[in-house]
Amino acid sequence: MRILVTGSRGKVGAATVDALHQAGHDVTACDLGAPVFEAAGDQPAYVQADLADAGDAFAVVRGHDAVINSAAIPEPTRNPAHKVFQNNLMTVFNTLEAAIRFEVPRYVNVSSETVPGFFFPEREFLPDYAPVDEEHPIRPQDPYATAKHFSELLMDAAMRRSDIRALTIRPSWVQWEGNYANNLGPALRDPEGTPSAGLWAYIDVYDLADSLALAAESGLDAHEVFYIASPDNHVNRPLADLIRHHHGDAIEIREPLERPDASGISIAKAQRLLGYAPTRSWRDYLEQDGSAKPEPLDRVERGDTGVQRGQAIG
Repeated sequence: MRILVTGSRGKVGAATVDALHQAGHDVTACDLGAPVFEAAGDQPAYVQADLADAGDAFAVVRGHDAVINSAAIPEPTRNPAHKVFQNNLMTVFNTLEAAIRFEVPRYVNVSSETVPGFFFPEREFLPDYAPVDEEHPIRPQDPYATAKHFSELLMDAAMRRSDIRALTIRPSWVQWEGNYANNLGPALRDPEGTPSAGLWAYIDVYDLADSLALAAESGLDAHEVFYIASPDNHVNRPLADLIRHHHGDAIEIREPLERPDASGISIAKAQRLLGYAPTRSWRDYLEQDGSAKPEPLDRVERGDTGVQRGQAIG
């Protein structure tokens, strides 16, 4: 397949470009960064574009078999709110509109676990139950989660008015070799110290890339939303104990859990309909005390990770 991956210099887009390229797909990487005008060798093509601009989006999308849209400002606290909302929603709208008009068969929308209201609320938010699944009520407050929710509505509208096949992926907290120790190490060392905004869910970026490839290749004929997370939580403790310790009875625990140390986000739907089968865990990168294992760090130092290979394209 000829697949366009937007946001290709972010960790999600970069890992996805590398995974698709390794799998033999004809990949076009796209981001805001300037290209290097030198011979690239056996690398995917790179195109610089501002996809919040409709003209750029139409120019880049044309001729592909699928679009995986991971272009976004990744959280709402380091940019003005209106910029986050405008960029993240219009990037989806423009690339989706182009895909419809050029009859691109498939579109994969990278949404977010924050859509129900996690992570950035101005007023306290707790989920109704855990593990959270795709049926949970949606109550976002911040511009990031709200734009992501609206992007999912755009997928519904696209399916009503065209023959495009659209799927939405909601990743949980994304980790790679370069950030596992900083992000997850402290919680492993003190699992009961601080509650988790996302119920201790995380996802390895390469498992996420695999799920995006599955979505691009999928023949599902309805817009489906899929949570993508690791099956375990990132603090190596029973999920029920963590919830009761931090939240008492405020969150319903839906048992039986798949495993005692289950994630706070359910991936059952993705496993059932998408064939999602994650193979990686924080245990591949960290010791039990949260310190980094040497081999993943060595890959980072050598620049030999999927994220770094993807980011180097162009």
